Amino acid sequence: MFRGSITALVTPFKNGQLDRAAFEKQIEYQAKHGTQGIVPVGTTGESPTLSHEEHHLVIEIAVKAAKGTGMKVIAGTGSNATDEALDLHAFAKKIGADGALSVIPYYNKPTQEGMYRHFKKLATEVDLPIVLYNIPGRTGVTMSNATVARLAKDCKNIVGMKEATGSVDSCSELCRLTQGIRGGGGFTVVSGDDSLTLPMMSVGAVGVISVATNVVPRQVRQMVDAALANDFAEAREIHLRHLELFKALFIEGNPMGVKTAMQILGRDSGEMRLPCCEVSAATRSTIHAALFNLGLIQDNVA
Repeated sequence: MFRGSITALVTPFKNGQLDRAAFEKQIEYQAKHGTQGIVPVGTTGESPTLSHEEHHLVIEIAVKAAKGTGMKVIAGTGSNATDEALDLHAFAKKIGADGALSVIPYYNKPTQEGMYRHFKKLATEVDLPIVLYNIPGRTGVTMSNATVARLAKDCKNIVGMKEATGSVDSCSELCRLTQGIRGGGGFTVVSGDDSLTLPMMSVGAVGVISVATNVVPRQVRQMVDAALANDFAEAREIHLRHLELFKALFIEGNPMGVKTAMQILGRDSGEMRLPCCEVSAATRSTIHAALFNLGLIQDNVA
């Protein structure tokens, strides 16, 4: 159901408040440059610092702004509290999102059985396609591929995984375990790490939920399209050309890097909510150089 080049959107702020006009403009920019789906209120969208009311509003704006563009909206609805995740899933369903991106419960470090029951409850009580999100660097726990496969087999509306473990081996195993579910094509894996999108696609992933597409949506779409067409020579050339940027955006974490890049390009205020803050001068210089080397800016002085 969800494949190709999908953008994990930043949430723009102005004077501490959601900048609705800027957010709508960013969604328009994604549609114009070929993005196939958007994820509002994910990690990149600073979901931990938004109020529940803001979380709902950002999803609603995204659904309305994407209508008629052909882009799917996968709302960020995860939580470490199952009841809270249920509320967010239900709202996303009500407002018309195409699916939900649901992160593995963080901080309370559930067992594999706890994770299974958490996601089975979401899938059972809200009829909305769910993309699981495995990112142990942020959650402190990893959902095993066996648990993912179990959920995919038992819950027809658990349709995919954003694979952000940082391991191509893990992605390979997950693709192997899930390739025949519901006759094949019933469960898909997408990369959650821009620098690993191409390696993961070489072993069975079918796209990416990307941070870098906030900056270079057309180029990442071209890379993903080439890989899906088995033109790995073309895909590799695009990957290697953009690798410096992919890595620079994560030197000090996300969304600090991508908001810095967008500020340099004049496409975001760069404003974040604490505890996120501006990057160091050295990191800003590295991001600036990566943008310059791609020809996205003309001045190489940060």
